[in-house]
Amino acid sequence: MTAPGVDDAVRGRPTVTERRLHPVTPLRRAWAPIAVVIGWAVHDPDQAQRQLTRLTTTTLLIALAVVIPAAALYGFLTWWFTHFAVTDAELRIRTGLLFRRTAHIRLERIQAVDVTQPLLARVAGVAKLKLDVVGADKKDELAFLGEDEARALRAELLARAAGFAPETAHEVGEAPSRELLRVPPGVLAVSLVLTAATWATLAAALVVPPLLWWATHSVWTVLATALPLLGAAGASSVGRFVGEYDWTVGESPDGLRIDHGLLDRTHETVPPGRVQTVRIVEPLLWRRRGWVRVELDVAGSSNSVLVPVAPREVAEAVIARVLPGVTVPPLSALSRPPRRAARCVPWWWRGYGLVVTDAVFAARHGLLRRSLALVPHAKVQSVRLAQGPWQRVWRVADVHVDTGANKTVTARLRDAQEAAELLRAQAERSRTGRRGARPDRWMAS
Repeated sequence: MTAPGVDDAVRGRPTVTERRLHPVTPLRRAWAPIAVVIGWAVHDPDQAQRQLTRLTTTTLLIALAVVIPAAALYGFLTWWFTHFAVTDAELRIRTGLLFRRTAHIRLERIQAVDVTQPLLARVAGVAKLKLDVVGADKKDELAFLGEDEARALRAELLARAAGFAPETAHEVGEAPSRELLRVPPGVLAVSLVLTAATWATLAAALVVPPLLWWATHSVWTVLATALPLLGAAGASSVGRFVGEYDWTVGESPDGLRIDHGLLDRTHETVPPGRVQTVRIVEPLLWRRRGWVRVELDVAGSSNSVLVPVAPREVAEAVIARVLPGVTVPPLSALSRPPRRAARCVPWWWRGYGLVVTDAVFAARHGLLRRSLALVPHAKVQSVRLAQGPWQRVWRVADVHVDTGANKTVTARLRDAQEAAELLRAQAERSRTGRRGARPDRWMAS
């Protein structure tokens, strides 16, 4: 099922073979018209109920006889008019039934290629390919491809992005991976039980609806409040367990690979050199066990979790692979704000801390839920000093460090003179750090 690249032939370029998605794709696309009907019913349930009561059995059968073939035809046509091709310089995706859209994705701009398999896709033996591209607001995707084809295409795209010649990219194959970490399901379950957010959302879901019923005696008010609360409680407990099940981190030449998921299996890649910030999160109830969670800010990528739960020394070993040459500073190295900062933020000022090493700018906040953010000097885009009126009275200031992931790390309530010196010194560290930064290339040594 291939089609010639007509545009290339007309322009005198070498003909590029275009490929279609997996034949199971029309089944996914066919749900679009049905989803429109469902969306209308949810948006206006009263009108939908009135229309439904007017339907006779004959009318309903006629409607189904029209809607189902129309949905099937729509799914087939959208699949038929969707092609993709890999050229010497780009991945080209053509979509659209009535309005045509062609995406030209430069291979050197690709920074991550993820393979995801929802539950039904795993049953059907297909997979979805998602691409993180520098400068793109959302991921382009190819859904669906055969599982083997998706992995082969991923390997080819990464090889092309790394600079391999087109004729050899097919032979490179998927780079080998060495396992660094695997989170046991039991440890993950216990960590969720020991997370305060899980119990807070569950308590709200159990307490708030009865109080609303006692105050209003309105079923709709109770349902409108209870359902979102129950959904939040499920997402923070069962949802996280299902999503982070069998979390595995492996190291390969094209970056750190992350595999996870019980029902929907996801294979992600943390691109080399694109990590802007690493955060070590330590909830209160995890401290006796020495567990931490590691989160990431990656430029232009949606990857946000590196390690859902692990002993601190294991997590630090994984961080060392993400940020080569960076050692996580011990808590004893952090300096607190001056005591007069308590006039600005009573009690909670004790949770703030700062340490600047030769490699990173590290700032901590939080007393009950500690979070230590590490920003390599080479990733700092700008440095700002902020000082409100009350802070000026007590001679303290905040130093903000902006990264390439549009995120900010803040050293709160520093002595005003220290903050001014830190501002000047950090600007110089950022300039020198960028000169010696490693290239952001796939498979670069």
